[in-house]
Amino acid sequence: MHVEPVPHGGQVAPRTESVKRALVTGATGLVGSYLVERLHADGCQVRALVRDAGAARWLIPMGAELAEGDILSLDTLRAAAAGCDTIFHCAALIASGGDWATFRRMNIDGTRTVVDAAAAAGARLLHLSSVAVYDDSHRYATAPTDESTPLTPVASGSFYARSKREAEDVVMQAHAAGRVWATAVRPTVIYGRRDRQFVPRAARVMRTGFFPLFGGGCTTMSLVHASAVADGAVRAARTDAAGGRAFNLTNDFPVTVAGMVRYAAEGLARRVRGVSVPLPLARTSFFVLAQLMRVAGRSGLASQLPGALNAFARDNPFTSELARRDLGWSPTVTPDVGIPDAFAWWREQHAR
Repeated sequence: MHVEPVPHGGQVAPRTESVKRALVTGATGLVGSYLVERLHADGCQVRALVRDAGAARWLIPMGAELAEGDILSLDTLRAAAAGCDTIFHCAALIASGGDWATFRRMNIDGTRTVVDAAAAAGARLLHLSSVAVYDDSHRYATAPTDESTPLTPVASGSFYARSKREAEDVVMQAHAAGRVWATAVRPTVIYGRRDRQFVPRAARVMRTGFFPLFGGGCTTMSLVHASAVADGAVRAARTDAAGGRAFNLTNDFPVTVAGMVRYAAEGLARRVRGVSVPLPLARTSFFVLAQLMRVAGRSGLASQLPGALNAFARDNPFTSELARRDLGWSPTVTPDVGIPDAFAWWREQHAR
């Protein structure tokens, strides 16, 4: 065990454990792949749990040793975790089209299996959670949403949010019971190269040459670069005092919606005109769209629409001050660099 340099003037640095050999689940995903890069750069031996080693060979130049397996298979997961001192659990179902049984199986049952494998290996566990654990009704309160915000019941139709809340509970209960040492980070909307969620969706709209700016686009987004999430995850996994706790990773640098569109247009190498849309009109349109989706049997997707609108129409409701204070979290990739780079990567991939 060693002590890192003091991260801020006069503050005592937290006691930390080094990560020497790590297993990353969900390594082909956005955060997982950034974690592979980060851990390898730190001199850590990295093993990536992948379902198809052939399709995941692009992780090898990043420093990953591939282990074929599945988070629902305890045998393959235990084999992959053998000899590892830390497991970074990033694998999760995010797609909105699944039913509750599918989300429960992948995100909750899968997390239980990861806990079992961590316990068998005697490894620390970092769980990649989400701000989805906070009920929507608490996100825009008077005070910023921090880790002390009560975790009230999530709407039954919000399958992803329910599954992430219960998965985090599984991890924290295992820590409280002494089965594993565990911690969690709760990122918000994540972007970066290899993004398959935010960047592609926004880019497809921008390809039309227009992008809606609800209320003028002056609101500050809750957006965080994948490298910052990977950094926060590594710091949490290494910090002794982080055990049994969760940390928001929700605002690395401020950027408005209009600013995001400007930077994204730079990366897309095209002119994108922001079109101001009155907020009342936007809310009415999203309400009607949600009703149509429910009629069409897409209740899960319909339940996400209010949150999607708020992400673009209301200021970031979260704070990451706890991570900055207790983990020494200090992101380095600014929006003027990260956003053009992420959208340029999407443009290059789409051109192929």
